[in-house]
Amino acid sequence: MDERSGPHLKVTGLEAGYGGKRVLNGISLAVAPGEIVALIGHNGAGKSTVLKAIFGLVAVRAGEVSWDGEPVASRRPRELLDRGISYLPQGNRVFPDLTVEENLRVGATLIRSRVLVQEALDKAFAQFPALRSRRRQKAATLSGGEKQMLALANAMMRSPRLLLLDEPSLGLAPALVTAALGRIRDVSAGMGMTVLIVEQKVREVLKIAHRVYVLRAGHVSFSGPAADLRDEQALRRAYL
Repeated sequence: MDERSGPHLKVTGLEAGYGGKRVLNGISLAVAPGEIVALIGHNGAGKSTVLKAIFGLVAVRAGEVSWDGEPVASRRPRELLDRGISYLPQGNRVFPDLTVEENLRVGATLIRSRVLVQEALDKAFAQFPALRSRRRQKAATLSGGEKQMLALANAMMRSPRLLLLDEPSLGLAPALVTAALGRIRDVSAGMGMTVLIVEQKVREVLKIAHRVYVLRAGHVSFSGPAADLRDEQALRRAYL
């Protein structure tokens, strides 16, 4: 991370969980403007919980979350959307009975200006041209890759500065994973958008990430440049 620019997102000593179970045990991480940072680790390590805690979907029990230097821990998702943070949960969720365009308009619900909504639609179709020809098509009829594209386009409707992505490759055929993650890299680069991504397809996400954090049992066990883990032995050591 370029320390001169300062962290865009900073998490310090984060503790969070569900009910009486604590899942995160003092997580600290930082993401600089325009970076793609990957969170990887075994199932149950707390990766998804980190995103949910940042986005106000899980209560922060201790620690701090700051965005552009302002504390945002436990803020409501609506407030975070207004601050330029979007969150895409697992499963590439779309509204199956709505058309592609209607799905995108749902993503623009909080935009009050019709002109700005249309601009956002035009931008979405420019970024994801495959969706333009399917704009009147029900989302239920799309392929897995197209649904992933629509879910990502939906999250982009408000031109977020920070995008939290939870396993965007989930449910995709192996042949589509590289293309899907490459699309995320291209959109991030084109918009200068910061991305914090949880992904189980480790080797693939390391190809697009600038830096990586490895989580183990709610702790950070490794942090550093993604290139450092592209070697099989180094990746194995980080996990073990």
